[in-house]
Amino acid sequence: MENTEIINEANEAQPKLDSLGRSYATGKRKNSIARVWVSSGTGKIVVNGKESNKYFTRPVLHMVINQPLVLTNKSSSIDTIITVSGGGLSGQAGAVRHGISKALTLFDPNLRASLKSEGFLTRDARIVERKKYGRAKARRRYQFSKR
Repeated sequence: MENTEIINEANEAQPKLDSLGRSYATGKRKNSIARVWVSSGTGKIVVNGKESNKYFTRPVLHMVINQPLVLTNKSSSIDTIITVSGGGLSGQAGAVRHGISKALTLFDPNLRASLKSEGFLTRDARIVERKKYGRAKARRRYQFSKR
């Protein structure tokens, strides 16, 4: 019996924190890459040195990056520092959401089930299809002229 208890204790997930008590994760979406640090605090979100509502001015994008924090009821107890690059604002917001979700699972492994069921931990692999020769875009043909 003692051996099984030791194995069960070893299987329990432990938080992965650095020396400053932060968890780090990388989120990706389209051509955007977000580096996310999560620590306990007052709910402040800083993106590339700016407040999140100053960087992501559209309300939809602000809602997207807050989804993992709202789902886990951590929006007022977690500080987040983010550096994001590449792509457009929509792809960057998706990358930030993915990164926050991954960092939250490292910060508190008990949150993994709820984040996974909502699909926040899955990397959205859709990217832009390349342009083909003889076409206007990837699939769009040039207009046919009968005469």
